[in-house]
Amino acid sequence: MKTRNEIEPTQTVAPRRSNTARAAVAMLAFATAVISAAAVDNSGALSTTDSAAIRPFHVSIPEAALTDLRRRLAATQWPDKEIVTDESQGVQLATMQKLVRYWSTDYDWRKIEAKLNSYPQFVTTIDGVDIHFIHVRSKHKNALPIIITHGWPGSVIEQLKVIDPLTNPSKYGGTAADAFDVVIPSMPGYGFSGKPAVIGWDPVRIARAWVVLMKRLGYEHFVAQGGDWGDAISEQMALMAPPELLAIHVNMPATIPADISKALNLGNPPPRELSAEERNAWDQLDDFYKHGVGYAQEMKNRPQTLYGIADSPAGLAAWILDHDIRSYKLIARAFDGQKEGLTRDDILDNITLYWLTGTAISSGRLYWENNFSFFDPKHVTIPVAVSVFPDEIYASPRSWAEQAYPNLIYFNKLDKGGHFAAWEQPELFTKEMRAAFKSFRGDKPTASNQ
Repeated sequence: MKTRNEIEPTQTVAPRRSNTARAAVAMLAFATAVISAAAVDNSGALSTTDSAAIRPFHVSIPEAALTDLRRRLAATQWPDKEIVTDESQGVQLATMQKLVRYWSTDYDWRKIEAKLNSYPQFVTTIDGVDIHFIHVRSKHKNALPIIITHGWPGSVIEQLKVIDPLTNPSKYGGTAADAFDVVIPSMPGYGFSGKPAVIGWDPVRIARAWVVLMKRLGYEHFVAQGGDWGDAISEQMALMAPPELLAIHVNMPATIPADISKALNLGNPPPRELSAEERNAWDQLDDFYKHGVGYAQEMKNRPQTLYGIADSPAGLAAWILDHDIRSYKLIARAFDGQKEGLTRDDILDNITLYWLTGTAISSGRLYWENNFSFFDPKHVTIPVAVSVFPDEIYASPRSWAEQAYPNLIYFNKLDKGGHFAAWEQPELFTKEMRAAFKSFRGDKPTASNQ
């Protein structure tokens, strides 16, 4: 594959080793290169040691790592069953036992490994950290470049289902005019990207790195999309307002008005004048703040303490499943034989990626780094598009979105879908991207050959 940048030898990631192997070699080392954060400038400026080199990347997990995973799963020490009949005490024992049983006996990592390797993957060093990304260029002329950012507990696996529909729209109910060039990076500390060895990698710094990445790929104009941390990072890119960034789309927008946020934080009753749509959002947020935000509080305050999820794959799975109640129910139903949305393999592909890359702790540090309220409006002034999925942490009302984004160019409420929109409902997500960015089509410059 041709590139305008220097190509270095293909990198293959070597994952977590067995206890014996880990005593002899460094865990999670790259086979041909070591991730290094040396010479990182905490001010966020680009490291002087960076180069524009873009290196091809290939995933190849040693079989010994998968054998070790199955051994650990078989040795899981189970707690007592919850003493309630619902999920109010957390992830239920029956769900976890079904998950571990399938994970240890029937799940095949090699399928998702092959899927990842079917797409062009690369690594480039930005600000001293190796950034892994998928980059698929459409065959259609004037495809609109888009950078899509995942969240926690997600990964690039979240977006795999939308790559083909976005880049090859004529095969998926669209036309050539709907085509995108797609860039999907792994955030620092996540997946196959490097783990920062210094503090300071917050959403602002990641946003700055994403702008560098898109310019390094040769894009003179692009759009950005994200949910969860992907929203925070996309909004920070928008606040920077680089001339190359045309607009952003978010599916978990930051729109809570200041008076609503204050009332929720103080435990006050909802204002009487709320519309039905606003009251629904209030109720969702009230429940989340009271019962669902524990994982974020722990990672915000003490991420290093979570040794258990770095040592036990079953523990890691339970931690990842317990993100928010609606996501948990969407996930748990897959292990009860329901086929809507995510499958058992979908869920375990993502969890296994966290396990094999040893990113349980490093991914959580993003919460520790963050210093702003997640759902408060950031006063973004560039064009913003919003898609509201009903089973998100909260379904943002149009009235809140209009206040938060003075340049709101698109707003749509979907009938189904939740926190992992692209993963759960790829067809709906694809249609939202086409509609949201339709006005930015035209003879925009595309990337140099890569």
